[in-house]
Amino acid sequence: MITALRKMKQLVLTLSLWMLSPWVLAGIDWFKDENGKTKWQILANWSSGTLILILTFTAVYLLITKRRAYRTNQELTAIKKELERRVQERTATLNESNHKLQESNQLLEAEVSQHVITADQLRSSESYIKDILTSMPLMLVSLDADGRITQWNRRVEELSGVPAGKALGKTLWEAYPTMTVVPGHIKQAIEQNRPIHLKQSLRSVEHYDITIYPLQGPEPGVVILVDDVSREVAAENLLIHNDKMSFMGELASTMAHDINIPLQAILMDLKRFKGVMIDNNGNQDPEARSEVLDNIYQDMSERGDQVSKIIHNLLTFARSRHEEKQNADIRSVMEHTVNLGKEVINASEGLMFRDVRLSWQVEGKLPQVPCYITELQQVFLSLFRHACTAMQKRTDEPGFEPQIKIILSECYDNMWIKIQHNGVGLTNDEQMNLFEPFFSSNEDTGEFDAGQHLSFAYYIITEQHQGHMAVTSDPTVGSTFHMQLPIKH
Repeated sequence: MITALRKMKQLVLTLSLWMLSPWVLAGIDWFKDENGKTKWQILANWSSGTLILILTFTAVYLLITKRRAYRTNQELTAIKKELERRVQERTATLNESNHKLQESNQLLEAEVSQHVITADQLRSSESYIKDILTSMPLMLVSLDADGRITQWNRRVEELSGVPAGKALGKTLWEAYPTMTVVPGHIKQAIEQNRPIHLKQSLRSVEHYDITIYPLQGPEPGVVILVDDVSREVAAENLLIHNDKMSFMGELASTMAHDINIPLQAILMDLKRFKGVMIDNNGNQDPEARSEVLDNIYQDMSERGDQVSKIIHNLLTFARSRHEEKQNADIRSVMEHTVNLGKEVINASEGLMFRDVRLSWQVEGKLPQVPCYITELQQVFLSLFRHACTAMQKRTDEPGFEPQIKIILSECYDNMWIKIQHNGVGLTNDEQMNLFEPFFSSNEDTGEFDAGQHLSFAYYIITEQHQGHMAVTSDPTVGSTFHMQLPIKH
């Protein structure tokens, strides 16, 4: 509207200036006659006509301007309503934002309060963990990537004599020069990201297990745990020594038993020889006496050969141990042991291993097995000796025939060896203690108890060959020994 009034004023001003212009003033002379008098009637008519035209143009212009102003007002009204709507929307949005901001502030205040509580708990936990690390019985040292000490607990202080205040910030080797750990161990643990285990022995009296753990945090480093295992090592060495003494006692007892039987026979032959020589002046036929002496000599020679083979077997067992296992055909080892047993094994009452009926059940194309051959022979000899002793107890039964069955097969990458006999089986208590080590046999009776002489065999199978050994037995049926040896193809 203001713009329309401005345009109207400009139009009136333009017309006024136009009326005063030289062209208009010159045109006024047209309304004068020859005498110079003005023709007022004509001037009045022309002026009124001109004025009517001007007013008509003005009215039309005002009408157009009014319509434009009306349309503009409508547009302004629509814009006003739209602005009011937007203002209302923005106000609602601001109110909602303010509400959410208040809620966020409340949540933030609660979170800050929780963080304060958590920080207090973390400080308490950190202090608690620090107390644990400081008081733990193991030596604990933590290092950064450069080998500088960041943790030095009380146990390290006690053993090294270096207080934590002097050790922190220094390298491990500056603070504790006698430490076995070298910088290469620290670098290896960090680069390979896996623990490293070391052992340290001082004068064979103090023993330590050292473990280096890489840290998984953003900053590389390691934690070193040092455990004093001197007592455990001493107890373990004592236990190993006792076990070795037990095995040696068992082996010596077994060999003494094997040697004692032919030796007793030799002594009996000597007594017979002495009796024959005393009766030399009697009425005995010289030919019969010569035959008796030949029998005595033959028996003594056989017994002497048996003793010699037993001693040779023992020496072979003592000398032929290899540092590494040898691949061997178990059937060949078993056959060689059977031939050896026929020469050296007999029960205390006279049952010879050579008198036992053997049966074989061997699977075809058996693979070779990594083993200590001589030691496996000792295992098989011990089992054959046990079988002879058990079968000797049934020799008085009518129709009894001593039998041993040998079964060799492959199953699940393992060699399965079974030795069955039909002698007197083991009771439940004997089965429980069959593989337990001991030093001597029954001292009261002096008898050889084969049922207690299998701990050495069990040790060879389970410890030296990483296999398994078990027994199933029934006192009225007999016993079966099961051995399982791993096969490495």
